[in-house]
Amino acid sequence: MKTLREVPCGQTVRVSRLTGEGPVRRRIMDMGITRGVEIYVRKVAPLGDPVEVTVRGYELSLRKADAEMIQVE
Repeated sequence: MKTLREVPCGQTVRVSRLTGEGPVRRRIMDMGITRGVEIYVRKVAPLGDPVEVTVRGYELSLRKADAEMIQVE
């Protein structure tokens, strides 16, 4: 299973699982990232932080640590 952080730029993936706990997991879910949703990876910064994605029609910037908690397929 790979995480959102490992996905190269320009790919669309589907969320299979969130591994965070408590408030961090809640914050990710509040951003619209839930199981089964498609995420398009728009840009990855040179050092990998942040990752810019499109979710449910809007754009988000995710920290590397948050992207590692999102397992995709």
